[in-house]
Amino acid sequence: MSQEPRTYFLFLFLFLSCGAASHRVPDSGQDLDPLLQKMAEEIIDGSYLNALLDLIQFQSSHGWTADLSHRVLAYLNSRNVAFTIPSLQAAMENHLEQRLYQPQKLLEDLRETDAQRFCTAMKCLLEDKKDLLELEDIVIDLGEIRKQALQSPGVNRSLFLITLERCFQVLNSLECVEILGRVLRGSSGSLLQPEITEKLPRDLREDAFKNLSAVFKDLYDQTSAHSQRALYSWMTGILQMSSNASDDSVSWVSAENLWILGRYMVHLSFEEIAKISPVEIGLFISYDNATKQLDTVYDITPELAQAFLERISSSSFDMRNTSTIHRLGLLVCFYDDLDLLDAAVAQVLLHQMIKCSRLRGFQAGVQQLKADLLDIATENQTLNETLGSLSDAVVGLTHSQLESLSPEAVHGAISTLSQVSGWAKSQAIILSAKYLAHEKVPSFYNVSQMGVLLAGLGTQAFHAMERRDLLQVLRSTVSLHVSDLSPAQKQGVLSKMIETGDAASNIVEIPGAFFKEVSLFDIRREAGFNTTVLKEKELRRSQALFLYELLSKSTRRPEELLSTGQLIKGVTCSHIDAMSVDSFLAHFHYFENNLSLLSPCQVNCLAWKYWEVSRSSMPPFLLAVLPAHYLASVPASQCVPFLISLGKSQLDSLVLDSHKKNSVLRKVQQCLNNSIADEYAVDIVGKLLCHLPAAVLHQGVSARAWATALHGLRDCPELSPEQKAAVRLRLLEQCGLPQNWTAETAKDLGPFLMLFSEDELSSVATKFPDILQQTASKTAGTLPPQGFLRAVFESVRNSREKSPSSAPSPGCHGVMAPSSGDILKLAEANACWAPADLLCMEESTFVQNVELLGAVRGFRPPQLMTLKEKAVQVWDMPSYWKEYHIASLGRIALALNESELEQLDLSSIDTVASLSWQTEWTPGQAKSILQGFLEDSGYSIQDLKSFHLLGLGTTLCAMNATEISLINISEFRVVVAGIGTLLCSTHVLAEFKRKAEVVFGDPNEWSSSVLQELGTLAAGLTKEELQMLDKDLMPYFQPSAIKCLPDEIFKELSAEQIASLGPENAAAVTPAQRRRLSMLQLQSLQRALDGANTRAWLDTPPSASPTRTPFSSSPPGGPVTWGPWLGCLLVLLPKTMW
Repeated sequence: MSQEPRTYFLFLFLFLSCGAASHRVPDSGQDLDPLLQKMAEEIIDGSYLNALLDLIQFQSSHGWTADLSHRVLAYLNSRNVAFTIPSLQAAMENHLEQRLYQPQKLLEDLRETDAQRFCTAMKCLLEDKKDLLELEDIVIDLGEIRKQALQSPGVNRSLFLITLERCFQVLNSLECVEILGRVLRGSSGSLLQPEITEKLPRDLREDAFKNLSAVFKDLYDQTSAHSQRALYSWMTGILQMSSNASDDSVSWVSAENLWILGRYMVHLSFEEIAKISPVEIGLFISYDNATKQLDTVYDITPELAQAFLERISSSSFDMRNTSTIHRLGLLVCFYDDLDLLDAAVAQVLLHQMIKCSRLRGFQAGVQQLKADLLDIATENQTLNETLGSLSDAVVGLTHSQLESLSPEAVHGAISTLSQVSGWAKSQAIILSAKYLAHEKVPSFYNVSQMGVLLAGLGTQAFHAMERRDLLQVLRSTVSLHVSDLSPAQKQGVLSKMIETGDAASNIVEIPGAFFKEVSLFDIRREAGFNTTVLKEKELRRSQALFLYELLSKSTRRPEELLSTGQLIKGVTCSHIDAMSVDSFLAHFHYFENNLSLLSPCQVNCLAWKYWEVSRSSMPPFLLAVLPAHYLASVPASQCVPFLISLGKSQLDSLVLDSHKKNSVLRKVQQCLNNSIADEYAVDIVGKLLCHLPAAVLHQGVSARAWATALHGLRDCPELSPEQKAAVRLRLLEQCGLPQNWTAETAKDLGPFLMLFSEDELSSVATKFPDILQQTASKTAGTLPPQGFLRAVFESVRNSREKSPSSAPSPGCHGVMAPSSGDILKLAEANACWAPADLLCMEESTFVQNVELLGAVRGFRPPQLMTLKEKAVQVWDMPSYWKEYHIASLGRIALALNESELEQLDLSSIDTVASLSWQTEWTPGQAKSILQGFLEDSGYSIQDLKSFHLLGLGTTLCAMNATEISLINISEFRVVVAGIGTLLCSTHVLAEFKRKAEVVFGDPNEWSSSVLQELGTLAAGLTKEELQMLDKDLMPYFQPSAIKCLPDEIFKELSAEQIASLGPENAAAVTPAQRRRLSMLQLQSLQRALDGANTRAWLDTPPSASPTRTPFSSSPPGGPVTWGPWLGCLLVLLPKTMW
């Protein structure tokens, strides 16, 4: 953390005061260097930035001696300048706040400063070597100044603009380009608006032009389509002027110019590409870096790619030569010369096409090309013979093709199969079984070769492995794929690792991310934990709560605990309250740097602690978690630092209650005067932009600020319906009607296309179907508006060939059934198919796309029923389905009735796990799955292992009290946290809670870690048990447990208990629960929602704004006052005591 804020000119006052108490002021006639005299005059005039630049310039060519301080003091006194240290400091603080929080004034200062000072300022931004400016007793960290300036909202915008305006006049162009690169790379890309190209120099030296072009190429993905087009025009304007082309028939596009354009080459017109000479395109392809460049043209279209391929083929390069194919980069994704293609060349093309997944869209065409090449590559050979040479085209193999493979072929091709991406779970199941067909028990060597196929290995196979082999797996590179395992598979690994030998020491050995799967029960048995062991481990909150409490008893240094991995998750409010003032302020940076790991309750406790011990230096964002009236303590003069601090935070995580959030936003609007006046205001509000009311978005954002604001709005996780309506109206005002949009406009709108109706998007669907479909491809797993989905659906239907299948099924004449290409392009818009369309789908299409269809969230019951009928048509009755068939169904399985579910072979827990992760089962269906597993596997309930319990998932909710009582306690106790994620009925949760009492004792003995571990099972508490809980435990209920508490039980909580729920749990209270509360309880609930302190004496409205004592130091280790970045521009390191 930086020291207490002072102006970046504070060091002047410091060195001037050195020795002032013990020395008389020298004669005013004493000589003073002209540059220092100039500096002193700037101090007198209040131009502190100029004074700083004069000092830096002086220091660059002179050494600093102690007497210089006295000479400057003498000069100031000779000018009869009356100042006191506090008044000078106040003026300086004012000056800095204006420059940091109103960076437009910094821009004005830099515009008005003379050429020499401006040159000094630019050199400060540029230089890396001499980062420390030493003035006897003071060290000024220029590197930190530069770093913070480039990171401060708005400051980098001013530096960018002034560099463009003045730098090229005072420094050489190479230096200015380097400065521009630093500023731009520290920005979000919003600085590069289309109009900025008007300020870019057009007479750059060749080397400077190449360097600046390289900066723009690096920022390509952060730049809007309009800005890309503008920058392309600037680049090509310079390239054309420097070209030797004498007339239009000779192309300016040389090999070198193509290299300079880089990714901007995709903006070349067809005419310009057609004019490139064969010699130049040949030279370009022969460059060693051409392949790297072509590997990055992610947004190239099929038409442009074909144009480039045609020009390359017109040169001396043989398009079927392996060397040429290796040089094509992403152009290979559009290769179309397949006539009489040799199988070996087809395999080379397939190997190169592994990179095609990086393309922005056009994946349907890519998949078709891979399928065609696959046919050619295997024309005279079997799949078994060619499997290892087909690259990621193997992902397109059907279940039957994979089933036909021999175990030997899979074993021989495992190095390829284990690395390609895109395998469905069903495919991984088949290949894993083939790979391990000859292994009774998988070994570490075998499993370590499986890579992305690891998820296909069965739970029982994991559990059958030797413990030492499993430990090696978790420590090897294949552990990167452990996150793809189901809860049952993970528990299969974990239970084996803990069941043998010294279970306690086995737990300590469990590495990294896998450690969070360990049960609280097992962790409580282990006594050998220390901070070293925990440093690299991921922790659940229940684990962290227990471990922090355990280690805090033996570790007296808070920093050792707070800096240990994720242990900070376990800090409780009592731990925070117990910290001394000095300790809290010295260690607060650990909390601030790990906000994403903290719960809302922890953040609330931090805010109260800070308010209590050092409110004058409190980070402004913490005010948002205190009761709303505390925001009144932010005076108008401190609005900007408040906005910056809050704008860098995640407001949704800080404030969960909508009413309180509205209070915070009213303060934000008050600070903004209900408007976003310019780009600088957008920079300052940061992520708060996502929360501004609809009225501000529609009418309060100026035209000047809109482009920058739109850039920020694209990153918002979710806008409210009112905000979306406001943005839509504003877009219509700014961009005009959709029928008049350009391709660049459609690209820039991207996710905002979903705000428009089907009718409004019809013209976009006609003119730019690819752009619309690319937007749709990013919606997988979400539920976009129906109007948007219909527009996408129609765009795909209208762009496909009109001819129906050659031999349609009975009743399907004239029906446009889905093709594989359609399904891939539509993503979530597949929900628009009519059941009749789906029923007419070709069997091969269903087989190739069943996983994609099973992942569509928008399918309604009639569509799911039709797809189930299609599955029966293709695979026969459910009794014949194999594990991989069932795993591939996804949501389609929801259409299976109880009788059909009973027909399934559910002997494998992995098959059951593929069904149980669905949450939409009826109680009858869930019971059928549960009974099916018990009958087919031969297990009784008391025989169930821990991994069986997790694999059964939601079907456990179908158990009755007798069945739950039969569960083996030794298996149950290690999966309590997993079962605690289920949203079962109240009586089922009550039975599981009774089971948990056997493990953790009576509820009145439960600790915070136990309550957190139980999850929803805690909702099974009786009213008497709930009333007995200590109020300090209330924040450690999981929010899901609060929601599951029956209304009649929840109302039995005392007002004190409700007030102690904490902001997160209070926000989880349902409307039905709220309606049963008394007035006193409702008041307590509101206090919890507001983030009120449970110690009522602290929770009183502040009588006055927090004061800033200008000459007092901040507490040791304390962060900055209202403006957390004020002091970052200077790091003052005293070298001696004075």
